[in-house]
Amino acid sequence: MTAPSPGIHDQLERAVASFRKMFGREPTCAAAAPGRVNLIGEHTDYNDGFVLPMAIERQTLIVAAPRADQEAHLVSTGVDSRAVFPVSPDLQPGQPAWANYVRGVVHGCLTRGLSVSGFDALIDSTVPTGAGLSSSAALEVAAATLIEALTGQRLDPVDKALLCQQAEHTFAGMPCGIMDQFISALGQAGQALLIDCRSHQTRAVPMDDPALAVLIVDSKVKHELTGGEYAQRRAQCEAAARALEVSALRDATLEQLAQAYADEDQVEYRRARHVIRENQRTLDFADAAAARDWAKAGQLMFESHASLRDDFEVSCPELDLLVELAAARVDRGQVWGSRMTGGGFGGCTVSLVRA
Repeated sequence: MTAPSPGIHDQLERAVASFRKMFGREPTCAAAAPGRVNLIGEHTDYNDGFVLPMAIERQTLIVAAPRADQEAHLVSTGVDSRAVFPVSPDLQPGQPAWANYVRGVVHGCLTRGLSVSGFDALIDSTVPTGAGLSSSAALEVAAATLIEALTGQRLDPVDKALLCQQAEHTFAGMPCGIMDQFISALGQAGQALLIDCRSHQTRAVPMDDPALAVLIVDSKVKHELTGGEYAQRRAQCEAAARALEVSALRDATLEQLAQAYADEDQVEYRRARHVIRENQRTLDFADAAAARDWAKAGQLMFESHASLRDDFEVSCPELDLLVELAAARVDRGQVWGSRMTGGGFGGCTVSLVRA
């Protein structure tokens, strides 16, 4: 289910041809990393909670060749601009902004002692941008994997994911949790990955039931999570954790929440209620999936969407409509569950459907 797309070989062929055209020589190595869909566990990762993503058959591919100097030259089939920057421990964010994901990874690899030198690289991605399928993490993990190939040095997979997360924080200005980079770096075919975002421990959750398909539907509403809404939600969760006197909302209970907030309509109360309940839903979903109880798993997805819509307020009318349309097919035995996925304000829904 999460094996590379059959089209990756065609994608590689196109990328090599484009590299040859842009740089006038042959690439010497290639690296790819997948996008992801989060089955359940939304806005829990930066609250030290639980998430359950799976890799998808869309990926970011980078082909490259080393240079004789200490400069990186990047082009992408998705944009017209070219990025040039020094391969240096003093590297800073710059323009064009899309290259900051790679700048941050290069910087992280250098600070970890990898012997990175200059390179030419062409990026090609089949992961839709702004759809909540983690095109940014796919680019970061592909870049880190490329540097492993160029240097002949290897990163521990968990450290690679953390390096990529730090690149997004410091170079792209996005205070994301660990989920996206973890699943892109550690995902396995036929399995989702239950991630404890505090301990970084993981558990494989089988999703290889031949009766099951995971359907992603793009609402075509684009989100831009660096626009402030994501950071605002994170700040609200941190404020609630302080009010509850816990280090993170992962440690809070609904009873504590009721004692700390007299008004259930208060924004912080509703944000915290979503996170507390969503953590439990994620654990329950993992158990249901392991038992192939798709009806229970699907119900948890519907509950998750309602919570994201009402308590966390990150849905939109298009996503709500897609979930309503999926719910109308439960009684027909075609659908088990559906919810918005990703940071919100647009993007995709994910549904468990009968294959």
